[in-house]
Order: sequence, then C-alpha cells, then structure tokens
Amino acid sequence: MKPTLIVMVKEPHPGRVKTRLGRDIGMVGAAWWFRHQTRRLLRRIEDPRWQVVLAVAPDIEGLQSRVWPAHLPRWPQGRGNLGDRMARMLRAAPGPACVIGADIPGINRKELARAFAALGEHDAVFGPAPDGGYWLVGLKHPRRAPPSLFDAVRWSGPHALADSRATLPGYRIAEVSTLRDVDEIHDLP
Repeated sequence: MKPTLIVMVKEPHPGRVKTRLGRDIGMVGAAWWFRHQTRRLLRRIEDPRWQVVLAVAPDIEGLQSRVWPAHLPRWPQGRGNLGDRMARMLRAAPGPACVIGADIPGINRKELARAFAALGEHDAVFGPAPDGGYWLVGLKHPRRAPPSLFDAVRWSGPHALADSRATLPGYRIAEVSTLRDVDEIHDLP
C-alpha cells in the first residue's frame, strides 16, 4: 500500500487565503500567489511512491473546484480548527500518511521521501519551521492516533510544534529538514 500525502488547500479567494500576506501585498495578490504556488507545488511533488490527496476547504466548493488538478482525489476537510481538520485527514488515510500545507515553496520530492522513510523506524515525523511551527506532520499508523491528537495546540505561534508533539505521548518522533512557510511578505522567496 502506498503512503498518502495530504495537501491542505483552500479555494484561493481574496480575503480567504494568506490574509497576513494580503495585508502586505493586497488580498488579490495574496490569493494569486497562493493559487500559483499551490499549482507549482502539486506539479513538483507528484511521485509514484505515494498518493497525493487534496484536503479541500470549503468542502462543497473545494470538491467541485476547477482550480485544482482534476486527476487528484479530494477529501473535504470538514469543520473545526486546523488541528481538528488535520487529525480528521490523517485518520482517513489507510496507511502511513503525511500532511503538508501548500504555502511552503521549499517542499520537493526528496524532502517528502525523507519524511516517509522516517516513518519506517518512527511512529511520527515532523518537518519543523523556523517560527516554531511545522510544514509537515506524518504518522505511521494514523488510524491509531490518540483521540487527543492536536488538542490544545497554540496554532500560528512559536509553540505549535512543541504542543503538537505533546499530543503524541510515548511516540517515537523523527524530525526532517526545517523549511519556511509563507505568512508575510518577508517570507517570500
């Protein structure tokens, strides 16, 4: 069974995506950047070693969207905070799975292969970000994840990675390369 790579995406409407970046470059510019960044990312990460799935939001609009490649399967993210939605997407995977965001320009096949390889000897893997968050989380057995997975995580801050790791007590956790996501204009490559 191939592992699953889940890419979290939102419909790229101005004011709905990358709003912190939008304060710097305008909401239309931020939505344009996100749409094109995501399309480049998807072309770069498709690989026969794993199945790419789009976790879409909002659910109905995302499932029907013509923005994203039609050949990729789509799963609705559903309700809740980021942790609720990521946990739901991981638990939907039939085997080893990683979740990434679409706003990390440095992601490539080599980085993803390292993350999936880490799950061979570890129960979980994280790809840290310099701001204390992370660009990737993966689980070897996502359907066995603790019910409290991602509970009480302080998102969008310096504690997100540490808080998320704390929701996996007793897990053997690996870390892969540190990559930067794009939240504000100074994060753009």
